[in-house]
Amino acid sequence: MRRRGAILTALGLIAAGGLALGNTPAAQAAVACKVTYTASEWQGGMSANLSIQNLGDALSNWTLTFTFPDSGQKVTQGWSATWSQSGSTVTATALDWNKSLSTGGSTSIGFNGSWSGGNPAPTDFTLNGVACNGSTPSQSPSPSPSPSRSPSPSPSPSPSPSPSPSTSPSTGAAPKLKVSGNKIVNAATGTPYRLLGVNRSGGEFMCVQGRGIWDGPVDNAAIDAMKAWNVRAVRVPLNEECWLGLSNIQSSYGGAAYQNEVKAYVDRLVAKGITPIVEMHWNYGQYTGNSSGCSDVHASCQKPMPDAQYAPQFWTGVANAFKGRDEVVFDLFNEPYPERATGSAASGWACWRDGGTCSGIPYQVAGFQSLVNAVRATGATNIIMLGGLAYSNDLSQWLQYKPTDSRNNLAAAWHVYNFNSCVSASCWDSQLAPVAAQVPLVAGEIGENTCSHGFIDQVMNWFDAKGASYLGWTWNTWDCSTGPSLISDYNGTPTAFGAGLRARLLSS
Repeated sequence: MRRRGAILTALGLIAAGGLALGNTPAAQAAVACKVTYTASEWQGGMSANLSIQNLGDALSNWTLTFTFPDSGQKVTQGWSATWSQSGSTVTATALDWNKSLSTGGSTSIGFNGSWSGGNPAPTDFTLNGVACNGSTPSQSPSPSPSPSRSPSPSPSPSPSPSPSPSTSPSTGAAPKLKVSGNKIVNAATGTPYRLLGVNRSGGEFMCVQGRGIWDGPVDNAAIDAMKAWNVRAVRVPLNEECWLGLSNIQSSYGGAAYQNEVKAYVDRLVAKGITPIVEMHWNYGQYTGNSSGCSDVHASCQKPMPDAQYAPQFWTGVANAFKGRDEVVFDLFNEPYPERATGSAASGWACWRDGGTCSGIPYQVAGFQSLVNAVRATGATNIIMLGGLAYSNDLSQWLQYKPTDSRNNLAAAWHVYNFNSCVSASCWDSQLAPVAAQVPLVAGEIGENTCSHGFIDQVMNWFDAKGASYLGWTWNTWDCSTGPSLISDYNGTPTAFGAGLRARLLSS
């Protein structure tokens, strides 16, 4: 969809003097900076990432400004900063978690935008009012050196202790689990059990692309590398068509071959004391409307909702495979976004629960009530997780539209990245806290595209304080910003992003 990219490094240095910070006139900081602007565009739209490097004295806060060269260029949504635009002038102000920039430190921000006419890259970047050209100041105007700071652009707060007890990672098999009130608990002991861990991507895309079943190793050695991080839960994304072995999937990668691989991996995780969370990530159904991931009818991208044609069959098969094994958790669908198609939150939530004919979605939808029913009809009693709207980032009406479950064994699933909408503690307090007070809350995916961990540190602090669960995306050796990836090799060497999650898991 995105046709071309442009990379521009904007360089600027203060010509004279510095920028005063704080209330003491003598305490000034020399500002010098470099901004790398990388943009992808398509007809009428664009997505840009900006890397800001501080080459001057340490900064306790920052504001970046630039001017769009064409009057038709607009910022429509941004992340990792507070974005505003007046005319052609764009301003990005730091958030609490990334406002400190040490000397040599950097942070990444970005935005989505629209354009008409032309889409030239901006060149006049300024940081705290000083033009960026990449040179370092010859001397600091401050009479004394600035105090040294952590080299990380996003300092990691100390982990917050969980207010409720949870079991330590088991040296034996993973425990059977159930919901008790607003907690997931060990079914045998009643002890609260938090699902803290990682996602293991691959099973959702490799098979449909004709490349295999897994992306990288999933053997016992690979699981031991996870255990070295203190991982106690692994979310395993699956592909609907591959599990069912539909005609477009190579037989060596689909049907019985795929199912047996999934079952064997789940068995290995359980034997190592790790809770598997199996989820339907990609599914059948053609959707080309608002926020479409692809025009393909097959399960090759994220669709807005599960399809009625195959999703009940998929979950009937998965539930039958794992019923009686309550150490396995079911996550019914990765990231719903029906409201993008139906046009409103109210119609989106109705589609989410009830399915059927949903405005803007050409295929018949399997609502979550029907999928809960399909699972329970098999006799399976496993915990079921349900993500909300807006790619599972919106739980505002989750309680109102919560499906009926004969087992009362439902948990709310939530996803968050630094570029989503609900990314502040105030949003979490108003939207997530009421849900977490009634049912278990699991952040099935947390991540950021900064190659650091300042944002997820804030997420983990909030969830730790609630005794809730979270899993990082993803245990794959991709780029830490575009994955984002937690590891650089399958021995478990953390990326700069993964280091934050690893430290938190080891302290839990």
